[in-house]
Amino acid sequence: MVPSNSIRIAVLSGKGGTGKTTVSVNLAYAIGNSYYIDCDIEEPNGNLFFKSDINNIVDIKVKIPIINHSLCDGCRKCVDFCAFNALAYINNRVKVIEELCHSCGGCKIVCPKNAISEVDKLIGFIKTKEEGGVKVLTGELIPGIPSGTTIIKELLKTKSDFPQIIDCPPGTACTVMEAIDGADYCIIVGEPTIFGLANFKMVHELLSEFNLKFGVVINKYYPNDKNIIENYCLDNNLKILAMIPYDNKLAKDISNGIIISSNNEIYKQLFKDIYKNIEREIKSL
Repeated sequence: MVPSNSIRIAVLSGKGGTGKTTVSVNLAYAIGNSYYIDCDIEEPNGNLFFKSDINNIVDIKVKIPIINHSLCDGCRKCVDFCAFNALAYINNRVKVIEELCHSCGGCKIVCPKNAISEVDKLIGFIKTKEEGGVKVLTGELIPGIPSGTTIIKELLKTKSDFPQIIDCPPGTACTVMEAIDGADYCIIVGEPTIFGLANFKMVHELLSEFNLKFGVVINKYYPNDKNIIENYCLDNNLKILAMIPYDNKLAKDISNGIIISSNNEIYKQLFKDIYKNIEREIKSL
């Protein structure tokens, strides 16, 4: 059984704009003593809700191979080894294609001439701040860098005696799979539209494949309309943790960077209830 003070909850969505960050930020704030960890490294915007100043920035670097051509004899063992095609033999020289490199270090190990060394390459940052009892960690990938899984790995090394709310990247790509690694529970945030349902199904399939426990928050629903996400959940026996109605004032507050659970008791209680529900489910496992 996972201690309730160290629960790690990953919040996912099949597409951007469903309210994933809204749910993540408000859940962390409503809990109180918690961590909000923004793993949406290409578009990290959770920190916009927390207005305090950044108190620390850590550079995140990866190792990139460089070739000493005076030692290289063109055996191509490094080229044959690289599963990501980050090395190519062109015009009698080994060329490193940095954009494809996964920094595994294998090419350096297999080189019989010790012609390969490594240099650091800056790929992004981890920025921290604290507000309202929430410790905020934000991963940020430098534009143009193709992969940021290293940043997510560093973010998730955070050890804590407090609950951690992981704001995952949208979709089902490699960064998402990295972000849900080690999660005790997941939340899928869905919007009741045809496009929203199609993307919701992809996330459902991903979490089912990983055999992770999860529940659903339906956002931006109209009470009198047919809720296709709700029907899908009922048909597939998926647990609905909460339904948040579409509300113009709510939308304006969120667009202005207001944490709604900080000034609205109804929503504060809603997010507290979500967390208590998750706690009970985890304890029952």
